[in-house]
Amino acid sequence: MRPLDGRDDSDDHDRGLAADLPLLRRRALLGLLAGVGLAAVAGCADFDSTPQTTTITTAEGPNDVPAPSTSAATGSCAEIPEETAGPFPADGSNGANVLNQTGAVRSDIRSSFGTASGVATGVPLTIRLTVSDTTANCAPLDEAAVYVWHCDRDGRYSLYSPGVTAENYLRGVQVVDADGVARFTSIFPACYRGRWPHIHFEVYESLRAASSGAGPLATSQIALPKDVCDAVYATDGYAASARNITDIALDSDPVFRDGWNRLVGTITGGVGGGLAVAFAVPVGA
Repeated sequence: MRPLDGRDDSDDHDRGLAADLPLLRRRALLGLLAGVGLAAVAGCADFDSTPQTTTITTAEGPNDVPAPSTSAATGSCAEIPEETAGPFPADGSNGANVLNQTGAVRSDIRSSFGTASGVATGVPLTIRLTVSDTTANCAPLDEAAVYVWHCDRDGRYSLYSPGVTAENYLRGVQVVDADGVARFTSIFPACYRGRWPHIHFEVYESLRAASSGAGPLATSQIALPKDVCDAVYATDGYAASARNITDIALDSDPVFRDGWNRLVGTITGGVGGGLAVAFAVPVGA
């Protein structure tokens, strides 16, 4: 679809994240106008007023969940524990870098972008990270950018694993909204041998900081709850994960075994209708 200014974006893949900024501003303005219209009709209903839940069902469930502005486990405003980015970050620190490519800024990360065309399939998962500033009593961190990546249903990382080196799916960047929330539409990742099921993320001061190669404010991982993993891995396409998870535990995982209480995401929804994971990310800005 042609942008609002009439410019053709089909050749913008190599211009970098900075090229996404005007489009993001246009989208934000349209979203604001749409929100005003909806508020007039719906009486300004606020989804975030719904109490947080931690249950999972096999029936259809909501595709988004509220998240606290402080640590879900402790209720504190302590910084999120740092964890390794691992060998497949694609942030320029180990080979490929999607952070300097136009197209990486998107909420739906299931498909590849640019010249790649692959699509990752699996149980739908909405990822919601709430970024807050520990130096300001965990108020939302304005303009922060969140980069998320994880493996596909077969345990492969795009750009690195055999068979998907030409793909860049399941990677994306979002700028937080006024509540400090970044949302992504994805799939539930696999459990591959040697690691507990998880999602990687990095938090940057801004989109420009991410695209410039500046160091992230935080690098960590979200651990996924076992009961949810078991429910997902009982579905078609996850047979290998169902076997692999029997050989690993949070206490034995090489990343999480030194302390995982603050790293487990809050899951709602159902396998049939889609799951959602919420995670609080307090950072020192």
